Amino acid sequence: MKAITYRAFGAASEVLQLEDLPTPQPTRGEVLVDVAFTGVNPSDVKTRTRGQPGLEGFPWDYIIPHSDGSGVISAVGEGVPASRIGERVWIWNGQFRRSCGTAAQQITLPSEQAVALPEGVSLEVGAILGIPGLTACFAIFGQGEVTGKTVLVQGGAGTVGILAVQLAKWGGARVIATCSPSAGERVLAAGADAVLDYHSTDLAEQILQANEGNPVDLIAEVEFGINIETDAQVIAENGCIAAYGSAREMSPNLPFLPLLFKAVRLEIILVYLLTTGERMATISRLHAALRAGALHFDIQKVYNISEACQAHEAVEAGKRAGAVLIQMSPNLAEQP
Repeated sequence: MKAITYRAFGAASEVLQLEDLPTPQPTRGEVLVDVAFTGVNPSDVKTRTRGQPGLEGFPWDYIIPHSDGSGVISAVGEGVPASRIGERVWIWNGQFRRSCGTAAQQITLPSEQAVALPEGVSLEVGAILGIPGLTACFAIFGQGEVTGKTVLVQGGAGTVGILAVQLAKWGGARVIATCSPSAGERVLAAGADAVLDYHSTDLAEQILQANEGNPVDLIAEVEFGINIETDAQVIAENGCIAAYGSAREMSPNLPFLPLLFKAVRLEIILVYLLTTGERMATISRLHAALRAGALHFDIQKVYNISEACQAHEAVEAGKRAGAVLIQMSPNLAEQP
């Protein structure tokens, strides 16, 4: 099989390569997936440049990157029903704490990490569900229902953010989103009731005005460190801030007193570490939204297997209007 690999941490142009490797074989409880598409996420770029937290040095002979992907099960190990062969699936945690991820034409992994795609959902969309889809869904519904509540989505134009906007709206919430002015129309089209420029110096006041002077119940937060002051001003008593990112300020100062006297819950989300119950509930909710036709997925570009470097560089540049995918096996037909 062909696989995208790296054998040292570094820049994409210096370390990524395309190799021929033996096809892995599924062991007990595992499935072999012929990968159609692999998703490139910011976490994949960070892992390629500096490794995964908790793993010292370069932990394996080589790494096949990427946690997200989609494809078709072609073989099963002992204990897995043979009826799963031929099943269209999406993958979560493909390369989390293991050497071989989804940037290969085949991958073996525990059967539960290959989730059957709902009927009518494309393999391209399947490669976006693992990190962006689950993160957005857990941020919105991890604390319960949002019907009748107001949800603020900070960074509503991002791959996670725009899914969070759609999920919150589908869940019955009033949705306020922040983004750059250039992305405003796209976020409105996704269902936001109000879209605000996140560069505004009076952003907190604008958020409250957009909610008829009332604070918001839930905040899905992509930049916790730089937005916490604003969040503290606009969150309601007993509200929740669900933070899944803080790239621009990794050591934030907390305005503890305002948060304390509103009894605010801080939910720090790392989708890799959802409990079994949390993951099952989030997958079920995400699939329900898919079946309801509530989600539209923006895909910026699908690269071919020889363009891994360009795909990583596109994600690393940061300014994207959709997901970045690599097609690993062109011969896998799309069967919606």
